[in-house]
Amino acid sequence: MAVPSTDSEKHSSTVESRPGERRGLKITALAAGFVMASLDTTVVNVAGARIQTDLGATITQLTWIVDGYVLTFAALLLLAGGLANRIGSLRVYMIGMAVFAAASLACALAPTSEILIGARFVQGVGAALFMPSSLALLVHSFPDPSERTRMLGLWSAIVATASGIGPTVGGIMVSAFGWPSIFLINLPIGAIGAAMTYKLIAPVAPTRAPVPFAGHALAISVLAAICYAIIEGPKAGWGSALVVVAFALAAAAAIALVTRERRATATVMPWSLFRRPAFAGGNLIGFLFNFSLFGGIFMLGLFLQNARGASPFQAGLQLLPMTMFFPISNIVYSKISGRFSNGVLLTAFLTVAAGSTFGLIFISPGTPYWVLAIAVGLANVGAGVISPAMTAVLVDSAGVDHAAVSGSVLNANRQIGSLFGIAAIGVVITIGSDWYSRASTAFVLITIAYALGALCAWRLVWRPKLNLAQHS
Repeated sequence: MAVPSTDSEKHSSTVESRPGERRGLKITALAAGFVMASLDTTVVNVAGARIQTDLGATITQLTWIVDGYVLTFAALLLLAGGLANRIGSLRVYMIGMAVFAAASLACALAPTSEILIGARFVQGVGAALFMPSSLALLVHSFPDPSERTRMLGLWSAIVATASGIGPTVGGIMVSAFGWPSIFLINLPIGAIGAAMTYKLIAPVAPTRAPVPFAGHALAISVLAAICYAIIEGPKAGWGSALVVVAFALAAAAAIALVTRERRATATVMPWSLFRRPAFAGGNLIGFLFNFSLFGGIFMLGLFLQNARGASPFQAGLQLLPMTMFFPISNIVYSKISGRFSNGVLLTAFLTVAAGSTFGLIFISPGTPYWVLAIAVGLANVGAGVISPAMTAVLVDSAGVDHAAVSGSVLNANRQIGSLFGIAAIGVVITIGSDWYSRASTAFVLITIAYALGALCAWRLVWRPKLNLAQHS
């Protein structure tokens, strides 16, 4: 008697029976989610001034509009990866795309800043669901290692390009169609990406691995409480009851998380890997790099419009020379990674970023635009090198058995860096006397973060490899 095939088998056979698998279409399908997530991390920065005007949002509310998305995105990444393993990557990816699209529509229709903040939280949930799933689906769609390496490079270039042009695209759309358009654009991208994924990508069998929900709940509580305290502190007062309670809740949740993780068999992340210098260093660099990069983009989008009088369209164009190096240097990495170790590349480019940003600490009304563009552009020139170098360091240090989870941990740490970078710059913008003093203080924080990243690269990634090479 014939055994009926399952839906998964039908879907898989449909995909595999197509002659000449369309690699480009597969990459496009799986990159759609990442493109939306990357755009929504940067595109709102240029729309911030217009949102303030139209919705009457305060600086604190504007920080929540940006950071609310990053908060849920960062906090749920590891949990979403566990869910994908348990119930299937394709299913979680499709759910995430649907949630993200619905939340994008809610953002576009939001009549108040409070509703927009709430919709941005939900957007972050959708992004957290499809981000780790898309990478898992990509890895399984290209089983040949050499082909998979090429596809990962192309996928990274697409994502880097989206991040690089995000502020410029946002400026053009806000000027031409208003700020709701930056969210409405996600609807066709999401619909096309989801349809292509369903037709072209075969499901990955779930592992049914246990998901430590209690540990993830505690980790989310720590992040949410600290984020609330940092963003609300300048407005409510650092000694206000709510801010003090938030800090206390964060401390209590952190203690409970440590206690739980020490005893649990299923943990939130593989903590033992952090004993390896390169793994710990790669994650610290990821946090500090995103702190600087996305905190800086958040500040610059507002600075160009409020201090320099640029329109959203002009601000988007003025940011392009500062961000266009993302995809270019991503290609450069593939050319130079064979000649220099990742530790050398990370140390060098983070040091350049720290040095060029340091010169902007003395920014004033007399500073010409080209000086700002060159300095920020020089700091960002290594962005496309630093990102793949970090990933390579983590995968190498974690080993093949932990390759997937190491990527999830790095992405989570990078998003947490973005979260705290934007929150910290939001505090600076709130308490500064004028936009030039605010920008100067922001560049101090960014310089320190880049310098610490360079130190981590040298001490934890490059020097251990150098010592090993000398003794071998």
